[in-house]
Amino acid sequence: MHQYIPGGAHTYSKGDDQFPDNAPVAISHGEGAWVWDIEGKKYLDCSMGLSSVSLGHAYRPVLDAVWSEMQKGVNFQRPSYIELEMAKEFLSLIPCHDMVKFAKNGSTVTTAAVKLARAYTGRKLVAFPGDHPFYSYDDWFIGKTECNKGVPEEISNLSVTFKSCDINSLRELFRKYPGQIAAVITEPEKPYCNCNCNCTRSVGEYLKEAIALTKTEGAVFILDEMVTGFKTDLPGSISKYGLDPDIATWGKGIANGFSFCAMTGKREIMELGGILRDGEEKVFLISTTHGAETHSLRAGIKTIEIFKDLNVIDHIKQTSNEIVVSCNEILKRHKLDSYIEIQGSSWIINFVFKNSGNVPDSTFRTFFLKEMLKCNVLFQGAFVPSFSHNSFEISCFLEAFDISCTYYETAIKDGIDLQYIGNIIKPVFRKHL
Repeated sequence: MHQYIPGGAHTYSKGDDQFPDNAPVAISHGEGAWVWDIEGKKYLDCSMGLSSVSLGHAYRPVLDAVWSEMQKGVNFQRPSYIELEMAKEFLSLIPCHDMVKFAKNGSTVTTAAVKLARAYTGRKLVAFPGDHPFYSYDDWFIGKTECNKGVPEEISNLSVTFKSCDINSLRELFRKYPGQIAAVITEPEKPYCNCNCNCTRSVGEYLKEAIALTKTEGAVFILDEMVTGFKTDLPGSISKYGLDPDIATWGKGIANGFSFCAMTGKREIMELGGILRDGEEKVFLISTTHGAETHSLRAGIKTIEIFKDLNVIDHIKQTSNEIVVSCNEILKRHKLDSYIEIQGSSWIINFVFKNSGNVPDSTFRTFFLKEMLKCNVLFQGAFVPSFSHNSFEISCFLEAFDISCTYYETAIKDGIDLQYIGNIIKPVFRKHL
């Protein structure tokens, strides 16, 4: 892989340095909540295509709809009829927004949203929480991370950061850069709750106050629903909390693994990327050859239909709750509740693995993931419930979790043989290899 592909994969979080040495080299195929490696070994999938597969691998109703659309052709010289169909369908879920632009990946739409905010305000700076993990592989974000090689400092300096969930931190940023901030972009909820957050406001209260502050200061508020969309609610936290951002960005989960992302927003801002305002300076917003491929749009339309008809959000919440409750019981029985922390929510569950000193430890994390793999569970320390995680899949995960905890008890007591562990899992965002 590495001989032909830099990093060995096209997403860094799928790379070899993110898994123990007994992880499958590559995946052959998937069905429901299960995947098979190229040697024919079957694994329970816990992250479902980095959370993009919301219904299940090879989910038949979506595949049938996609195949039917593909037979008509997938890309044309003029817009396809399905572009308007999907635009109306998607915007019907977001009453506060008037227009939508499609793309193939999340970085495209978040970067487009930043560009649009700069064009609308005439300002240069973009603000985002420095403690949130990822918004884009483009320079405006990556330049502020440890992986900033190749990004000129002049560009990095156009991004400023504040502390998430802290309205005073955001307010202070506006004071520090008066009249200079074009946009505030943030995920509505951290993927994992209780992450060293001393919030005095609820999530909804904080977001509404942040939106109001941003608009008062003359900046554009961008709600990044790339991760929360089609998980916290339908379509996401924007409806869960009744939010009114200027722009929102969407991606994972909307088309059940097919490549579909979108940016939605207020007409007065979005129209800057149009071509109907004769005489005005043009904003080159998003222009992608494959951004509106018909089969991906059909996958999105069918996925929305299934979410509505089968109450997929409720299923995800029930699955998440069952796993959190059961895993906590297992940890208490093994007396490991001080060493494995569950940061649970209704849509994603994160596990923090600590050493005998109660400190998060990548060696112990690698050890646990390796034990889970021995039980045929493909696990990276987080569980992302999908519609295909049913009672059987939940029981398989819990059984593997229980067995792995038995070995973890011994590791806490006696330590870990580093020769047995092999290569330790490393952070994606790190300065050096």
